Amino acid sequence: MTDTRRRVKVYTLNEDRQWDDRGTGHVSSCYVERLKGMSLLVRAESDGSLLLESKINPNTAYQKQQVQGKDPSVDITQDLVDESEEERFDDMSSPGLELPSCELSRLEEIAELVASSLPSPLRREKLALALENEGYIKKLLEIFHVCEDLENIEGLHHLYEIIKGIFLLNRTALFEVMFSEECIMDVIGCLEYDPSLSQSRKHREFLTKTAKFKEVIPISDPELKQKIHQTYRVQYIQDMVLPTPSVFEENMLSTLHSFIFFNKVEIVGMLQEDEKFLTDLFAQLTDEATDEEKRQELVNFLKEFCAFSQTLQPQNRDAFFKTLSNMGILPALEVILGMDDAQVRSAATDIFSYLVEYNPSMVREFVMQEAQQNDDDILLINLIIEHMICDTDPELGGAVLLMGLLRTLVDPENMLATANKTEKTEFLGFFYKHCMHVLTAPLLANTTEDKPSKDDFQTAQLLALILELLTFCVEHHTYHIKNYIINKDILRRVLVLMASKHAFLALCALRFKRKIIGLKDEFYNRYIMKSFLFEPVVKAFLNNGSRYNLMNSAIIEMFEFIRVEDIKSLTAHVIENYWKALEDVDYVQTFKGLKLRFEQQRERQDNPKLDSMRSILRNHRYRRDARTLEDEEEMWFNTDEDDMEDGEAVVPPSDKPKNDEDIMDPISKFMERKKLKESEEKEVLLKTNLSGRQSPSFKLSFSSGTKSNLTSQSSASNLPGSPGSPGSPGSPGSPGSVSKSTSQMAAITTKGGLVGLVDYPDDDEEDDEDEDKEETLPLSKKAKLESS
Repeated sequence: MTDTRRRVKVYTLNEDRQWDDRGTGHVSSCYVERLKGMSLLVRAESDGSLLLESKINPNTAYQKQQVQGKDPSVDITQDLVDESEEERFDDMSSPGLELPSCELSRLEEIAELVASSLPSPLRREKLALALENEGYIKKLLEIFHVCEDLENIEGLHHLYEIIKGIFLLNRTALFEVMFSEECIMDVIGCLEYDPSLSQSRKHREFLTKTAKFKEVIPISDPELKQKIHQTYRVQYIQDMVLPTPSVFEENMLSTLHSFIFFNKVEIVGMLQEDEKFLTDLFAQLTDEATDEEKRQELVNFLKEFCAFSQTLQPQNRDAFFKTLSNMGILPALEVILGMDDAQVRSAATDIFSYLVEYNPSMVREFVMQEAQQNDDDILLINLIIEHMICDTDPELGGAVLLMGLLRTLVDPENMLATANKTEKTEFLGFFYKHCMHVLTAPLLANTTEDKPSKDDFQTAQLLALILELLTFCVEHHTYHIKNYIINKDILRRVLVLMASKHAFLALCALRFKRKIIGLKDEFYNRYIMKSFLFEPVVKAFLNNGSRYNLMNSAIIEMFEFIRVEDIKSLTAHVIENYWKALEDVDYVQTFKGLKLRFEQQRERQDNPKLDSMRSILRNHRYRRDARTLEDEEEMWFNTDEDDMEDGEAVVPPSDKPKNDEDIMDPISKFMERKKLKESEEKEVLLKTNLSGRQSPSFKLSFSSGTKSNLTSQSSASNLPGSPGSPGSPGSPGSPGSVSKSTSQMAAITTKGGLVGLVDYPDDDEEDDEDEDKEETLPLSKKAKLESS
């Protein structure tokens, strides 16, 4: 007999620390009742006697002995062969596996053989073929009856290990035998005697006495009935009887999953083809004469029927739901959802979820058609909304499910658009006309005053779900939700919930407003300003005090968004109406930044000239050709000195035509003044060197000053009686004094001043490049004039 178990040599360590040869045998592992655990067994190759029995300790590291070199006493030299290659060669060359005779006395040997074959794919294949060809499973089940009659617990434990190992062989042919009508209960019986449990389980008793099979609609096909029984029992084996598979065993049960899967496909196909069965099912579901218990059984059957359909391939699932639709499943659900039985309604909700997840367009088409015939109160979608609102579960588990279904139905992403019609336009028009008032009814009823009239936890949860769906509508719908919010004053009602004692509800209300502001839609903005809808938010912010929590961060983020996005209308509204309440908030710069934005807006409105200059300079910001430089210099050089004294810069229109004389004349004047100033500085320096004393001098700096400063300083130095002229009280000759014209011009300079005409905080690098060009500009102009 060819044995596929691993062949080993057994050595034991004696008292003298020497190894004694115990012989050659075959090693296997199995559960040993006496040792109370999985154990390592080695049986002698000659007579099958037990050479070694040792309990496997999970904390002990086991290692295969390493063979190094060759035995010098061996005359015949041979290359060392890797064990796995040797096994592969033996498996390929050896004939099929011969099983031990199926006897009670050899159950332990059979269990060891099965356990030792599982690690190797080739050995599993040979063992499976041997079990199939010899009808071995039925013989094992006959021994099972003998062991039960004799109450042979050890034999029953061996049978458990054998049957469990056969499951792990993962063979459909073996499952067909084990799950046949004559064998399946005995297989379950073998699996009741788990050696790791102190008492056997009562699986057969449960299946035969507790679990009852009910035919809600009589099934005439015996094959279909047998398939339903088999599927239920195999599912029970998988879920309840077999132990949870380990990481290594998980893939070994894939065929068992497939067996159940294909059984369900067959059952659905058989029922779908039986038109009489389905006709009777829907007729009894909608019949008012059907008693409640019967109707509950029918609905539960239909629910399980739809659950089975989830295993179908897409094309088969299409045919399945099309059949149900033709049979009238949606009208039937409408009738069922209107009943008082909570269990029936719950099952109907589950069925409705299968339909919505599969084909929301089919559901939308049905509800739009029935709106032409029925009142709003009995529309299917309104029944769903009412069940969501009236959910009695403290955690609102059913309401959460229904809200998800409604969200799927109103999601434009899964709506179809054809050449003849647009589903989005039609359905959203229907929804806002016939259903939205039902959805918002709890919100409107609870926000008639300054605070929520009912503020318990369950109501707060329900309102939070409604707000979540409304927020989704704001994000994905366009004019439908905008018209509804503005016409029904929904945002004002929602912001009443900011006063709720439940923080999650107040945050939901704030999130709803934040989503609206995020659209930057002026229709929404005018509505917010007209109704002063920042007041509840500011109140909540102030009531929150100095607590650094999610409410605080969320409100600040909303105002920061308004500032960053420069939403002018909302910025002005917030500062004009709520600045006194917010001006002391200094741990963030958000509100001061809003105030600055507001002042800049007002400044541009009051002084269009400054805004015009900002626009001109911004337009020419990146055009640094020769013509642009001349235009900008002319703008600065033509500035009237008297205007500079008054702190204003007169900016000529950018489109005014200029001739060469207009351009060159102010430059010539500037160069003349510059030459005069340089000669004066040279004279002062010369006197200083001759006298040995240093006197204060006025220097033009081309490295740090801007064109504005240069113009104001050089011009003012030549004006009689000006602060910069020699001998005046505030002249630069006085230590520590600052030119008046320079200080006044600081209000309109871009560098070194308080407020710039053009403020580009993110263009520092370009400013440096511009300054370099500006520094060299007078020299290049001078060279141009000299050459001419």
